[in-house]
Amino acid sequence: MMTIPDKKTTHFGFKTVAEDDKAGMVHGVFSNVASKYDVMNDAMSMGVHRLWKDAMMDWLAPRSGQRLLDVAGGTGDIAFRFLKRAPGSDAVVLDMTEDMLINGRARADAESQAERLNWVVGDAMALPFEDNSFDVYTISFGIRNVTRIPDALSEAYRVLRPGGRLMVLEFSQLPHAGMQKLYDLYSFNVIPKMGKLIANDADSYQYLVESIRKFPDQETFAAMIRKAGFENVKYRNLSLGIAALHSGWKV
Repeated sequence: MMTIPDKKTTHFGFKTVAEDDKAGMVHGVFSNVASKYDVMNDAMSMGVHRLWKDAMMDWLAPRSGQRLLDVAGGTGDIAFRFLKRAPGSDAVVLDMTEDMLINGRARADAESQAERLNWVVGDAMALPFEDNSFDVYTISFGIRNVTRIPDALSEAYRVLRPGGRLMVLEFSQLPHAGMQKLYDLYSFNVIPKMGKLIANDADSYQYLVESIRKFPDQETFAAMIRKAGFENVKYRNLSLGIAALHSGWKV
């Protein structure tokens, strides 16, 4: 008797779901929170996410003439910073959630830099761009929501030109167990309630908190970047490891 193989599974927060279902579930989360996404980022991090993104730009050191692909960049925070630091550059913001892109395009920064910006609905695991198309690939607080992270990293490598750079900003793990426990208490008890109050959506922020805990630690993720083909892979902890910056080069 022929058996039908089980569907591949992955995690959606702490739930186990079919791989084929995850993208739609993540899309639902970000569609729900799109209009309050930037406000919630400020509230959850007490504004510190802005410092993390500035630190990302400091390490990245954008140069005039570079072409940026910012994946999962819907509201434009990273692209706007990049373009301001490199006046002769241009950027493509890609996101799977059109509502996020709509909110990004409505920002004042988008209007002032419109001629240098393109907004594209697309999938990090199947980028709609040719090989060797970009000088810089960034993804900020988005890689943990991808169904198959190795596929996204392989796509990043493919679309970067030789000499191009990958930079990932993502929540990470604190190296001290006691500090991690305190951070978990805050995350699980405060953030979903904040989501309910500000975005009228506790469930989406419960998922976002859980997804952070499921993401690989710094060394494990650095190894995944190397496996995708990147060289000179390094990371820097931010705020003691609450977040981390990962850098790699396509040589």
